[in-house]
This record gives sequence, structure tokens and C-alpha cells, in this order.
Amino acid sequence: MRGLCQLVLVKVESMGLLGSTNPFDMSDTDRFHEECGVFGVFGSEEASILTALGLHALQHRGQEAAGIVTYDGSAFHAHRALGHVGENFGADSDQMRRLRGHVAIGHNRYSTSGNVNPYMEIQPFSSELAFGGFALAHNGNLTNATRLRASLIETGSLFQSSSDTEVIVHLVARSHQESVTDRLIDALKQIEGAYSLVCVANDMLIGVRDPYGVRPLILGQRDDTWLLASESCALDIVGATPVRELAPGEMVIIDKNGLQSLSPFSAMPSRFCIFEYIYFSRPDSVVEGRGVYHARKSIGGELARESGIEADLVIPVPDSGVPAALGYAETSGIPFDLGIIRNHYVGRTFIQPNQKDRTDSVKLKHNANPAAVNGKRIILVDDSIVRGTTSRKIVSMMRKAGAAEVHMRIASPPTTHPCFYGVDTPSQDQLIAAQMSVAEIAREIGADSLSFISVDGLYQAIADARRHPDAPQFCDACFTGEYPIQLAAGLSANKVSHGSGR
Repeated sequence: MRGLCQLVLVKVESMGLLGSTNPFDMSDTDRFHEECGVFGVFGSEEASILTALGLHALQHRGQEAAGIVTYDGSAFHAHRALGHVGENFGADSDQMRRLRGHVAIGHNRYSTSGNVNPYMEIQPFSSELAFGGFALAHNGNLTNATRLRASLIETGSLFQSSSDTEVIVHLVARSHQESVTDRLIDALKQIEGAYSLVCVANDMLIGVRDPYGVRPLILGQRDDTWLLASESCALDIVGATPVRELAPGEMVIIDKNGLQSLSPFSAMPSRFCIFEYIYFSRPDSVVEGRGVYHARKSIGGELARESGIEADLVIPVPDSGVPAALGYAETSGIPFDLGIIRNHYVGRTFIQPNQKDRTDSVKLKHNANPAAVNGKRIILVDDSIVRGTTSRKIVSMMRKAGAAEVHMRIASPPTTHPCFYGVDTPSQDQLIAAQMSVAEIAREIGADSLSFISVDGLYQAIADARRHPDAPQFCDACFTGEYPIQLAAGLSANKVSHGSGR
């Protein structure tokens, strides 16, 4: 295992301008950004190494910071740092040697903005409470965090971060319940929103999903070691076998006696985030029993059936558009080709000298392949359109490369509403689909035609069922505006704040 960790997690010796002094990558501001990733281990003396590998597999879910907290039976050990996992958790580093213990949790963070002290925002959070040490990592967003935070501050709580996750820690600390699990249940019954949590306390690993199951959390096993992860790909990298997804509202408690499952919350209809299939999860993951890669290919096939057009080539906007473009090509019979080449070695664009250069950052990631597109009628397939700026630049890039026609097909419905459940989305007035019709968007981005998959088509592709208006099986609020979990006062389509649980 240590040899594998050395191969995967190479310590960056020369940081320079690409170091962690400024973690915020502005190269892709016209995308939804992943919420974050969590990982937990119980029962291995290599818990920290397994966690570092798991976080490496979940790097796509949060790239600004990472942290690991371990427990060795008597004390907690922690390391948190800005930047990627591989920059901070090398196998032979001093930091990893200090992360002793058989229990560990880890977190990859995507943050929405810089803070005065961004190190204070890095999870997992750990505190010494009345019953002992407690550590927590959170994927999601609490919609009533602002109200709870104000109440806690008014009654004497001292907050060290702007994160809504810290609200949970304070609620656990203040609970009058006796056991750790009862304190955590008491705390979670006071919050609203979406969450998947991994916690360590009293020599236990605890995992819990919110009653709607918005965010993913999967249980795995490797010999006598139990694991929790945001996605199955994180179990694959450490050689663990997926056991099952935690059910919505389920809490699992893992200790030396094995695993115990509780259902402490009122049963709610499942509302798993549908964008996990469209963009967030890694293609090789299986979430909610469905392979993400095949779901995306199926979406592309349905998109071709709904909005086919004569063309010479189907071209993905890499990398997230690739599976849907393959599905579109197979269903339509139009050849698939790589008309856009992605540079996977793009540095953080804060090294650019001015904001004007930063606005051209699409060129740093994508370049046209003129030999493939010159003189051709092409169909560009992408996963979504948010503000429209990236789509405009890519369409222009294709025309400059000689494309005769540029048609755009989008593997999600028009995004008309922001997310309040742990995904970084712009406010509604910045969502182009909330301000323009499809025809107007096509003119704005310069495409000869534009089509989005319908909401019903999306459900048909993923779930082999049409969306039931009274009981949709996914959270699709970013497309429909139907928020399954109550929004607190002050939250509206024009978002006033981003949750920091990510």
C-alpha cells in the first residue's frame, strides 16, 4: 500500500507560484463546481494512507484544500492544507508520519470565495468537547445555517470559521443528550438542508446522510476495515469492495464491535442530486446503483433522439461532455471525433498578470483541432450551460478552426435556478437560461442551433421513467425550481450566500 501511495501521491517539492498561497482556481468560473468529497476509515493502522488515496480519487469534487484527522485510541492528529491532496499528503512526508491511528476521516474542499484566513475553513473540523474529541467532515449545505449561527453566537458560541459545518459542531457540543450518537442526532434534527457526514468520536467512525439523501455516501469494506466515501471510485483505489449506499436518513456507527445502522429521522422521499449523473461524479463511479458513465451515454442518446440534426461530426467539449457525445454519436449514427483537445496541465490562472488575460482562460484548457473540424458541420455536446461565456468562446473557436456549421447540444435541461444544497451555482440573474429563451441563447453564443435535453428526457435516460410531477425521485431544482427541502428566510433565487460545507 505504501508503494502505491508513493506512486499516486507525489509530494511537490518546488511550489513556486503554483503553490498554496492562493488556492482559488478561476480558470473555470462558467461551470458548476463540485460540492466536496468525504472519506472515512475504521480498523486499519494505515488509515491515514487509505484516506489520502481516497481523497486523491475524489480530487474532482474539491480542489482548493484537503484535510485528514486520525485517532489512535488516545489522541487526535490532524493535517490540513490548501491545494491538492498530492501536494500535501505524500506517503513519506512528516505530515503523514504524524497522522497515526486506526480511524481517519478526510475532506476535499471546494470553496466559493477567499477568506481572511482560509486555513480556518479547511475540514475536517475537530474539537475537544465534554465527552472527548470530536471530528467532522461535511458534504452539503445547511439552508438554515445563518439563523442557527446567529442564535448560537447570541448565546455565547465562538465561531472560528464562516462554514455552516461548524454550526453542527456547536450543536453537538451544546446537546444535553448522553451519548455521542444521541448528541449528533439531536444536532441534526435542528438543521435543514443537505448533508453527508463522516465523524470520529469515542473510537467510533460515524456516517450519516440527510433524510432526503441529496448528497451521496457509500459504505465499503476491505478485509476487516470499514470505509465510507462520497463515491465508489474512492473505494476502488484502495482495493475495497462497495457494500451499499447509505439510505436517506441512515446513520451507521462503526466501532470495534462492528457496524450498527440507525434510522433516527423521519422518512422522506429520496431526492438524490440529479447533477451527480450529469457532471459531478467521476464517470467510473457507481452512485445510487447506476453507473455514471453509462448514465451519461444514455443521456446523450436521448438527446440525439430529441434534437437530432444533420451533421458530419459529433464533438465533445472535454472532458465532461465525452460520454454524452459518445451516446449521441451512437444513437444518431454521426461519427464521433475529437475536435477540441484539452490541456490537462493547466496551472492556476491567478499567475496571469491581469483580469483581461484571465477572461481568456478557456484557451488555456481547450484548443481546436482544425484537421478534424475544417469544412465540417459539427455538433458540440457539453454537459451544461451556466453563464454562457465558455460556450460562446468554444463556438467561436470552432468557427475559427473552419467549421462550416456549429450546432450545440446540452446534456442537461436549461439551468434556471441556483442550488442551495451544496453546489456552487451563480445567482439566478447570472444564469443565462433564466434570462433568455433557447433561441436567444443560441444567438448569444453564436451557434447555428441549440437544444437542451428535456427534464422528462433526462429522467428517461437515467431512471427509465418519466418525471412524476408530484413525486420526482431526484432533486432537480436547478432545472425546475422545485426545492425539496425548505429554504430559510433570506434564501431566494438570487442567492444571498453560499454554504461552506463544501
